[in-house]
Formats: sequence, C-alpha cells, structure tokens
Amino acid sequence: MSECTLKINDRIKLPFSFDVVKMQQEFEALKSRHLTQYEYYDAIPLRAPAHIVDPSRPLPPPTDDYADGSWTDWLNTELLNSAPYLKSIVEFFNQHTKVNLVRILRLAPGEVVPEHTDPTLALDVEKSVVRLTIPIINNPNVTFYLNNTAVPMQLGECWYLKLNDPHKVTNFGTQERVNLTIDISPNQWLINTLAAKVISASV
Repeated sequence: MSECTLKINDRIKLPFSFDVVKMQQEFEALKSRHLTQYEYYDAIPLRAPAHIVDPSRPLPPPTDDYADGSWTDWLNTELLNSAPYLKSIVEFFNQHTKVNLVRILRLAPGEVVPEHTDPTLALDVEKSVVRLTIPIINNPNVTFYLNNTAVPMQLGECWYLKLNDPHKVTNFGTQERVNLTIDISPNQWLINTLAAKVISASV
C-alpha cells in the first residue's frame, strides 16, 4: 500500500451510490436460498476463499498472518454469480483494487452487536484490508456507533469506516438491518478517493 500522509477521518462517505431497489430484490432472492447464522447476525457469502468456493482447489499454505487477505485467492460464490446487480458492484471495485471477502450481513430486529474492534480493518494499519459498507435495508431505530457517535449511513451509500476503533450496532426497530460489506486491499486509488472527500469536506 502506498503511504498515506493525509489524516483520514474515522468515517467517510465515498462518492458512489447504488440502486437500492435492485439490491433489495436480489437480497430477498438470496435470503430464501442461503443464510448462515452467527452469534449476532446472519450472513450470505458472496465472495470467499477459493478453496471454499471450489473444493477441487488445494488448501492455501499455512501462514502466521491472515490480516491483508493475501493468504489465499478469492472467488465469487455461486450466490453472487446469480445476483447480477450485486455482482456488478463487486466488479466495479475489482477494477480498481483487489476485492477479498464480500458478504451480506443481516441484523435481526432487537439484536445488538456489542462494542468491539477489528484490529486489521482500517487504512492506517500497515497490513490490513478496508471494509466498505453499503446499506440495503434499514429502519430509523438502527444505529451504528463508531467512537461513541452515530454514523448516518443511508440506503445505497458507500462508506469507509475505521473499524479498528470501537464500534457497535443496535437494532431496536421491528425491521431487519441489511448491509453489503466489501473487503478490499487498500491502494493508491482508494487513498486518492478518500483524500478527495476529506479535502472537499474541508473547503
């Protein structure tokens, strides 16, 4: 990654927006086919390690460091290949940098993700990936807190969040919250995109 000397905020809305209706329609179709339950949320895998997507591929060699995603190749899952609009979003970012893990994350009504940090998910970490977040479904009673302040993410927007800082999510509404998360390798294109937003916001 090229060195970034500009101080990057802990949250930046990128200059990209995506079709909410198309994302919601494809999410509903995918949800009926695959939804993996985790402790606090459900997930739909859209891009994953190559040997998981294609079991005929060999396992990647062991490593002591999985931080930046370079330990394996990444492939689109069959679920992503069946969702043309979501696939086009992933392909857009793959034109500019390497896309690693991609998932749809669903937080059910009444669920809370406790405050935590993700040590390798930030631009200022030497070896890391950056997670972009695109809201698909939301409600007024969902709040994403980063450094104890709410992030006002709206449907279809694309956000960089400094996730090695403390963050938590609460869904006190009656509707699910659904985000598309895209983990990318930071590079000069991303630095320039974020820096342009920081500079424009300060003018």
